[in-house]
Amino acid sequence: MAVLTKAAIFIFNFTFLNICKMAKIGINLSTGSLQKEEIIVGIDLGTTNSLVAIMHPDTKQPIVLKEFDASSMVPSVVYFDEFENPKVGEAAKSFLEIAPDRTIFSAKRLMGKSYQDVKNNQSFFSYRIIDDNTDSMVKVQIGDKFYSPIDLSSLILKELKTRAEHILKTPVNKAVITVPAYFNDAQRQATRDAGKLAGLDVLRIINEPTAASLAYGLGLQKLNDTNEKVIAVYDLGGGTFDISILRIVDGIFEVLSTNGDTYLGGDDFDQVIIDYWLNKNGIPKDELIKNKSLTQTLRIKAEQAKKILSKSEIYEDVVEGISLLISKDNFESIIIPLIDKTIDCCKNVLKDAGLNRSQIDTVVMVGGSTRVPLVTKMVSDFFQTDINDSVNPDEVVALGAAIQADILSGNNKETLLLDITPLSLGIETAGGLMDVLIPRNSKIPSKASRQYTTQIDGQSGMRISVFQGERDLVKDNRKLAEFNLSGIPGMPAGLPKVEVSFLINADGILTVSAKELRSGISQSIEVRPQNGLSDNQVEKMLMESIEHAKEDIALRALTEAKTEGEQLLNTTEKFMVKNKNSLSNEELLLTANAMQALQLAITMNDKNLIQQKIEALNDTSRPYAERIMNEAIGKAMSGTKI
Repeated sequence: MAVLTKAAIFIFNFTFLNICKMAKIGINLSTGSLQKEEIIVGIDLGTTNSLVAIMHPDTKQPIVLKEFDASSMVPSVVYFDEFENPKVGEAAKSFLEIAPDRTIFSAKRLMGKSYQDVKNNQSFFSYRIIDDNTDSMVKVQIGDKFYSPIDLSSLILKELKTRAEHILKTPVNKAVITVPAYFNDAQRQATRDAGKLAGLDVLRIINEPTAASLAYGLGLQKLNDTNEKVIAVYDLGGGTFDISILRIVDGIFEVLSTNGDTYLGGDDFDQVIIDYWLNKNGIPKDELIKNKSLTQTLRIKAEQAKKILSKSEIYEDVVEGISLLISKDNFESIIIPLIDKTIDCCKNVLKDAGLNRSQIDTVVMVGGSTRVPLVTKMVSDFFQTDINDSVNPDEVVALGAAIQADILSGNNKETLLLDITPLSLGIETAGGLMDVLIPRNSKIPSKASRQYTTQIDGQSGMRISVFQGERDLVKDNRKLAEFNLSGIPGMPAGLPKVEVSFLINADGILTVSAKELRSGISQSIEVRPQNGLSDNQVEKMLMESIEHAKEDIALRALTEAKTEGEQLLNTTEKFMVKNKNSLSNEELLLTANAMQALQLAITMNDKNLIQQKIEALNDTSRPYAERIMNEAIGKAMSGTKI
């Protein structure tokens, strides 16, 4: 029986959820909270800027950490020099103009995304995003090395960790990290992985709207206070927008509905300003594609203009003979369509929640782009109420994360913490990798599902192996159960859709089921916590996951690259056999050489070399693959049978 083909990391625990305290890492196994002497930071990993915050030990108020007389925000920018050494934050920002192809910005927009997800927005990025023609996570190429969004985000998180340790004069190893409410499981897991790679034990991934609500003091009432609030959180950041409706009762947050746009934010305000300037100066937009340095300069100037026009009536400058003149009226007129998009999302989120505007108690504003006065006005007009923007919109999410960290630490006794799973649960995928469905610290009861497919033509069965632990390879985790899903109808590889579901009930009992969606074939198994781990075993597993984080993730990246390379060789060979009469001798020879080079690279255990050869094979096959596809479409359109 073949294993599944998707890879990731996973978490779960079947030990009875009693409170156990561990001396070395000080974690409460039932609640996921840490001993009071340990510092847990709250992190807002943003598209444009990132921040780290803590609860002040004396004032008991959340504060954002910053160096003396410096900004609290770390630009989410990473620059790689010619030796591939990274610079992060302000040190990297200056390279946006002078080395645009080696300077990464807005990496959050790539988190958990494939090339297919972002290809229509590729012109926005000045660095090279690899088209590998797969659904795997997108990669960025810098020189001869390839970086995933996880790698890039981990560098930003590591910078935040270093900053916090410098300011606090103490090691920082635990964190709560926020993500947009609309982030899917892959994006949330990618964020966890980035934290792990940065040397952080990510105790909780929480939604940004929930964090913002906490920062405004919402949901922090005493446990015997049954007041119910329904709030809207309008979050317009640098690269993303989301609107969430939350119900808060007894300190418990329930997201009723969420809506948004993963490609709508302050970056898009900047872009329409650039387009306005190009139009006024009669410059074709295509000209910027050839000049990445000028593109970045104009992007930076547009950001300045946006900020100035939020307070002044006019902005004026000149760059390389291009007049950069724009008034506040012009600015507001060109961004109205963008704000209208957010208002449409507000309408949809209310509809999904089954509510009308009069039922919203408070509208909370989050994100630096809400500083634009027209945004505030249009949101207030839509909800027909005054909006709440009393907390710094740039800092509000990080402050809320710090409050959540304080709750996990056990210092806040007035907010309810539900039982959680202290270790991760997942299944084995191709290459012996662990794919996590329910991460550590998930509240129970809990349910998670994910779809997989076959990797071999005609594959009639799948082995579902369930594991518990924090390591990237299943051999380093604890095996809990295994069963076979048989009777899958013979289909080409990739066509069957097998949904694997994990359901944990309030007693900590796990039911794992697998169902082939096309045929309806299904199988399930129940796993009981009768052979739970001891406290020392749990401690050992957590410590090993932290100690081996870097090598684990490197090994997982190598395994994924090998799997991707082998799948590409297989599909390329099938394509060549099927279409050999449409290929020239030169095309056949070039492809054979590229395939041989990739096959050799797979044996050399070098992730970057494998990805180089994957890209080389894709570059070789793409022209004739597109030609053959166009010919097939042409025949179909003319009525000829294919």
